[in-house]
Amino acid sequence: MTAPSTFGLSSEARNLHWLLTNLVEEVPGLLSVAVVSSDGLLLLSSDPGQNTQARSGHAGRPSSPKRSSADLATIVSGVGSLTVGAAKLMDFGGVRHTMVAMDEGSLFVMSISDGSLLGVHGSADCDMSVVAYHMALFVGRAGHVLTPELRSELRKSLESESAGSTR
Repeated sequence: MTAPSTFGLSSEARNLHWLLTNLVEEVPGLLSVAVVSSDGLLLLSSDPGQNTQARSGHAGRPSSPKRSSADLATIVSGVGSLTVGAAKLMDFGGVRHTMVAMDEGSLFVMSISDGSLLGVHGSADCDMSVVAYHMALFVGRAGHVLTPELRSELRKSLESESAGSTR
């Protein structure tokens, strides 16, 4: 994963970046990770394609537009909305986590206390229990600090990174 620049960020924002980096480095088989706000905007992400080769012991698939952080954020937001709607319709209470198992990978979505979502795209050989455990650790540590002010700071940071990379 290419670590985003944390220069000029608050200690809370730097801590969230560290937590995300730690999640990616600690869990084998993760392809990409995204934290999405309750309104569907990307707040934090890993760099898809970078960590698969380094940690899974084989050449990962090349990064493609289909696996961009923005696309993962869109998928996570959509899955989150769908499951919340289903839970309301069924009158089963709040959604804590969702897993979608596919032939060649998995998608995990976990709620963060403020309505934000943590989404993880894992390879077919990742251990789902390890992924869920580390996601729960991230959510437990990040949930109480993800304030409206911090979400705004993270969005601005991503916008400035995007503007800098298109120049």
